[in-house]
Amino acid sequence: MTAQEAAWRALEDHAARLSGRSLRDLVAQGPERCAALTARACGLTLDLAKERLDGAAMDGLIALARAGRVEAERDDMASGRPVNATEGRAALHMALRGGVPPPEGADAVGARDRFLAFAESVRSGAFRGRGGAITDVVNIGIGGSDLGPAMAARALSPFLDGPALHFASNIDGAHFADAVRGLDPARTLAVVCSKTFTTQETTANALLARNWLGAGEAERMVAVSANPSACRAFGIPEDRVFGLWDWVGGRYSLWSAAGLALAIGIGAENFRAFLAGAAAMDRHFLETPLEANLPVLYALSGIWRRNLLGHGATALIPYGHRLSRLVAHLQQLELESLGKRVDKRGRALPRPGAPVLWGAPGTDAQHSFFQMLHQGGEIVPVDFIAAAQPVAADPAHHRILLANCLAQGQALAFGRSQGETEAEMRASGASEEDIARLAPHRTFPGNRPSTTILLDRLDPETLGALIAFYEHKVFTQAAIWGVNPFDQWGVELGKTLAARLLPALETGDTGGLDPATAALAERVRGLDGGG
Repeated sequence: MTAQEAAWRALEDHAARLSGRSLRDLVAQGPERCAALTARACGLTLDLAKERLDGAAMDGLIALARAGRVEAERDDMASGRPVNATEGRAALHMALRGGVPPPEGADAVGARDRFLAFAESVRSGAFRGRGGAITDVVNIGIGGSDLGPAMAARALSPFLDGPALHFASNIDGAHFADAVRGLDPARTLAVVCSKTFTTQETTANALLARNWLGAGEAERMVAVSANPSACRAFGIPEDRVFGLWDWVGGRYSLWSAAGLALAIGIGAENFRAFLAGAAAMDRHFLETPLEANLPVLYALSGIWRRNLLGHGATALIPYGHRLSRLVAHLQQLELESLGKRVDKRGRALPRPGAPVLWGAPGTDAQHSFFQMLHQGGEIVPVDFIAAAQPVAADPAHHRILLANCLAQGQALAFGRSQGETEAEMRASGASEEDIARLAPHRTFPGNRPSTTILLDRLDPETLGALIAFYEHKVFTQAAIWGVNPFDQWGVELGKTLAARLLPALETGDTGGLDPATAALAERVRGLDGGG
């Protein structure tokens, strides 16, 4: 038996022993347990006190992490070894923010200075459209070229003091049309962000943008790409192309020139603070022992939920309107990285990997799906994210927001027993008949785990730390499950089939298609006037 398998079996034995303990029992152990399950770094506090685990479980999880070579794999990534084995690449997104050195010959600092200088030239009006200073920027990209910048722009809206930012990603032309509605093409800058400059959605939207801007205006577009020749062929001059590297995956690219639109919106100084927050979390992850390492502890709690308690989904609830795009960004980060069924050597995983991640901002979510979280037949653990201090928001409203966040964690953990429900109803004067009839509906089983991630405040530096925290959490879980978190072959098949299907929709020739898909294609042509 390997050391890792022995660690798994020890955890399974402990989980069986702990299964009879409720969260009420565990939390009743007192403040010492709460303190032991709380850690802080880089403006973030991680509170695991409402998870169904104890000190012995955490010790066993730390042993599992060591047996899974988390520390060694972390060091391999930081040193630039090709940890993305299926594509033969390093994963050095930390180098973009100064957390580790870049590969030899890669001038990450120079590239950063160049795109930040351009951002400042747009903000100052030195770079102009044909109608004058730029008033609006449209970011055209998809996946990591859209989700990260759009999320950060929404999160940092109080710091947006440059041209207005707009985002177009979907191949549905309605997205681009809505993004540019009301804008002046003569004072709009289009940023086309595509690593290969061949992504169908991005190139199609770039063509729409070029036509909308007007003849000859491709020179007023800029590109973020690792394929300058394709950009040049499109009409974007090389001095308007900002580079990317193959050692940075799309979902980790926000820290590079892929964040150009964000930098134009918040300015170079705030963008550098965003990078500095992430670099501080990098240092914490690389240097802190596992026992006090925030991303590691968070990852291990997720392993406990998924593999020892059997929970197949996680609800992510940011208590903050400005974090409304965070769920989408983290869905890509987690599910594209960890949604694998085989390990690095191509063998079937012996245990389930990534749980489904979904959610929406509180308090809106409370009026949507919290009924299921509290009283549904299947337990779905919840991760809450909130900022202690408001930024450009009413303090009284912010206290109400935080009270709701804390109350939801409390209600999920402890619930309300039928006896407690009956006593409350009796004290309020309800009849015994109504108590017998309604008490089962008003009872909350509780014992539903949650984690709370508390930010000091939502500013560029702390947001940078939060996103890096999640990146390192994903890496830790990947090491333990044995998967490669830096490839995404699962997105390829549908794209390949779509390319084959397009001619069928254009010409009606469905030969070679399976009967079910052919029937749908024929129906589409009939409904859109093509048949």
